[in-house]
Amino acid sequence: MSERLEFVKACLDRTEHIVRICDRFGISEKTGQKWLKRFKEEGPEALCDRSHAPKTHEGRLIPEVKERIIALKKKYPLYGAAKLRDWLMIHEPREDGKHWPAASSIGELLRRSGLVRRKRRHRNQEMTMSELDNERARALRPNAVWTADFKGEFRLRAGLGEYCYPLTVLDLHTHYLLGLKALDSTAVTPVKQVFEHLFREYGLPSVIRTDNGIPFAQPNAVGRIGKLGFWWIRLGIRPEHIRPGRPSENGAHERFHRTLKAAATKPSRTSLKSQQKRFDDYRDEYNTERPHLSLHEHRPPAQFYESSERPYPTKLPVMIYPDCSAVRLVDSSGGIKWQNQSYFLSINLSAQYVGLTETAADLIKVSYGSLELGAIDPMTKRFTPSLKWNGEL
Repeated sequence: MSERLEFVKACLDRTEHIVRICDRFGISEKTGQKWLKRFKEEGPEALCDRSHAPKTHEGRLIPEVKERIIALKKKYPLYGAAKLRDWLMIHEPREDGKHWPAASSIGELLRRSGLVRRKRRHRNQEMTMSELDNERARALRPNAVWTADFKGEFRLRAGLGEYCYPLTVLDLHTHYLLGLKALDSTAVTPVKQVFEHLFREYGLPSVIRTDNGIPFAQPNAVGRIGKLGFWWIRLGIRPEHIRPGRPSENGAHERFHRTLKAAATKPSRTSLKSQQKRFDDYRDEYNTERPHLSLHEHRPPAQFYESSERPYPTKLPVMIYPDCSAVRLVDSSGGIKWQNQSYFLSINLSAQYVGLTETAADLIKVSYGSLELGAIDPMTKRFTPSLKWNGEL
């Protein structure tokens, strides 16, 4: 400030040209003319530093915008700033042609309004399939891969009532939530009924990927395949199990369960019927309202999902094997006979027909539909499981 006053004083004395005065003070002539003009128009106070901030802010949140963002946050308290902006861009585009504020501006508004909860940090989970990548079916289109799982059970009626076992089914390509059912157990029969309903409504997928829990898998069974899995195979669906203890191999589904737990299970309802109503409301929001970060323009899954071209048959298809194959009926103990020798396959195949085909290595390949179960060695008279899918994906 004092140097600027000295500069102006030297200019007003007129004993030296302004160019030389500017050189002496180490400024350009343009800057010198600016300070001199300010002093003449406004006096010494004009020589103080001025803010370089623009007088108007294009991104400033007007009251109407603030009110809408805060109202939407209260409606969807689990949505973060980015997801709130995506929702607004998708469902309420601005009529004035302007964009909604950036996620950072929305986040600052939410923090100032006390609407942001501190999140617990989760350790990064490995999302790759490691050495099994080439065996995993790729979800390149809707219904290529469905994923299914049970979210952890919880008690109803504030911890005093019966248990609820939520069964969740997702389309991996579009993340569309196909099914969200509140069941009272993980038994095969009610789970099969849920899938029958989904197959009738959406058609058949190519693959269903699950973990190794009941009823999707059965320990010690051939390929860990239970009754539910063999039913899928008869429909032309490949059951696919992740490796035991590797939930990251079904990472998208596990991440969905965290979202579901926060949004639709706390606090729990008083009955399975009322909890199902809450699940139905959440399923509708998740599919049609909630933006999804992994989809194009973060749009909701319902804008991308379409039903399968493979309808659910009115009758179970008959298992057809090549003419060169021998067909055997699996008995009630889970075994078959070949050349007067008994071989155990699986109790879950009881009353089903399998095909036996001789190979070039003098082994007898055993198949159930499109799934090769393993091979019988006539020399050692042993059946060795070795699963291989020979159907379409």
